Amino acid sequence: MTPFAIGGVQMFVGIQNNLEAIRHRVDVMMHLYPWVQMIVLSELAAHGPSPASAEPPGGPTETAFQEMARRHGLWLIPGSQFEKRDGAIHNTTPVIDPAGEIVARYRKMFPFAPYEDASTPGDEVCVFDVPGAGRFGISICYDMWFPELSRQMTAMGAEVILNPVMANFVDRPADLAIVQASAAMFQCYVVSVNGLGVGGNGQSMIVDPAGRVLHQAQGHEAFMPHEIDFDVVRRQRERGLLGLGQPLKSFRDRPVEFSVYGPGFDRGYLDSLGPLEKPRRPAASGAAAVRPPRAAE
Repeated sequence: MTPFAIGGVQMFVGIQNNLEAIRHRVDVMMHLYPWVQMIVLSELAAHGPSPASAEPPGGPTETAFQEMARRHGLWLIPGSQFEKRDGAIHNTTPVIDPAGEIVARYRKMFPFAPYEDASTPGDEVCVFDVPGAGRFGISICYDMWFPELSRQMTAMGAEVILNPVMANFVDRPADLAIVQASAAMFQCYVVSVNGLGVGGNGQSMIVDPAGRVLHQAQGHEAFMPHEIDFDVVRRQRERGLLGLGQPLKSFRDRPVEFSVYGPGFDRGYLDSLGPLEKPRRPAASGAAAVRPPRAAE
């Protein structure tokens, strides 16, 4: 076995400074489960979905998270925060090691357009190693809907995908189906941590490399401490999912390249779908359109 203990924190998130509430929950997690080696928070946990909270790299929010990691000697994935960088705002996840050092940053590649309109997409895949354990990749919320990113991370050796989420829409069941499918397709653990309140509708999930749910929270605050085993990933990638499909090898050995990614691909159908914008209320059909009442004459 090559075990590693991850603790997800599903908590209420407000459009405010949530750092003291996060610090308290990190302290409680480590008091109850001192064997946890990494804590993962939900997307935009620090301040909620407020672009006005954006800070440059190394700002006070990151510094506070670094202190938490250093104090407890643990890996901390503090969800994400809005980051000011080169005149743009990114939705960014810092990776903080047990010494309190930032060893990587991931900037969300697929903001939830057209609703998440303040973020500039990032353009770099993030994988990082925990010495003596294994390799991790990071995607943020809607990124999980794009298998290209998960495929890139796992092709680079990622064995666990950490997925901070701020999902509060009615499509959450589809999110969860994609989390399970991604774990099976890419033969990896997926740790998907959602928030509550403006931070999401909960139902955080940890899934194993065969797509089986190891833990699912409900719609209340929850700690999710779970010990994963990197040897399960490695054995399954060698022998197949439950001794059957070996999708990473099959993709590696494919006889074709997919033209959809090439510059010469005919985009006619995709362009016919129209602009990426919020849907509007349809015009009235078969009846007179509803008009506002006239002012009294």
